[in-house]
Amino acid sequence: MRYYRCIVCSSETSLSTRKVLEQVDLKLSSGDERTALSLVKDLQGKPDGLRCFGAARQVPQRLYTLEELKLNGINAASLLSPTDTTLGSIERNLQIAAVSGGIASWKVFDLSSQQLLFLSIGCLFLWTLDLVSFNGGIGSLVLDTIGHTFSQRYHNRVVQHEAGHFLVAYLVGILPRGYTLSSLEALQKEGSLNIQAGSAFVDYEFLEEANSGKVTATMLNRFSCIALAGVATEYLLYGYAEGGLDDISKLDGLVKSLGFTQKKADSQVRWSVLNTILLLRRHELARSKLAQAMSKGESVGSCIQVIEDSIDPSDI
Repeated sequence: MRYYRCIVCSSETSLSTRKVLEQVDLKLSSGDERTALSLVKDLQGKPDGLRCFGAARQVPQRLYTLEELKLNGINAASLLSPTDTTLGSIERNLQIAAVSGGIASWKVFDLSSQQLLFLSIGCLFLWTLDLVSFNGGIGSLVLDTIGHTFSQRYHNRVVQHEAGHFLVAYLVGILPRGYTLSSLEALQKEGSLNIQAGSAFVDYEFLEEANSGKVTATMLNRFSCIALAGVATEYLLYGYAEGGLDDISKLDGLVKSLGFTQKKADSQVRWSVLNTILLLRRHELARSKLAQAMSKGESVGSCIQVIEDSIDPSDI
């Protein structure tokens, strides 16, 4: 009888947590980030609540050398120098196909030199219009959509990259607000062009500190790890990173705006790299299951539940 009561109690608590996460989704969708965060914090650390939120074990903060990173299996140069070779290859192939198509059309339709000139000018005008008016957003949208459609490797990499951001943010205590996995999805959800994919966070506390000119070490550490989580995930899975250059640039801009010396900036980045890599290694299963949930378009609350269900209490 006592055992039965325990099961019922646990089941009721789990159901209560799911209902709270549904409320979190509703508050996030309505833009009420403060209430959403308050709901999560009310369950933070409770045995049958949200045990993992902000509960990550982190490495001691000090100046780590590049050699120490290598001893932990981390090549900082490969991790911090992402190059998007997949999209670059797709773009080159499209350019070759466009030129070949133009030549074929010229011969098939027997276009005159004047018609060919007008066609070339028209294409150049459209390209310039996109570049000037939309900062190349339409071209990026087309390229990213083709990448997701025809390259499973590219699609998987983007999903894993964003899952890394989401997981690390949650573990260090920053609530994810939403995510997009493609430029087309970003356009549909946010009305934004020139974005391949991205994760957004409930970051008003950070913005308040930044606007006051005093960012605490705790807050800086959190967002440094979040910024590097995408490239760190790619590095662990593929041995190098392709996406995330903008993440690194933003982190670099942040530490510079805080007046860090080069030595202090290096210290911050190296600690963040090591801490993030170790977090992702420890919770590889959670990241994998989270990526599956995100690829299905699950809500933030559902993704949080996946994380909580995937991590053993003794391994937080």
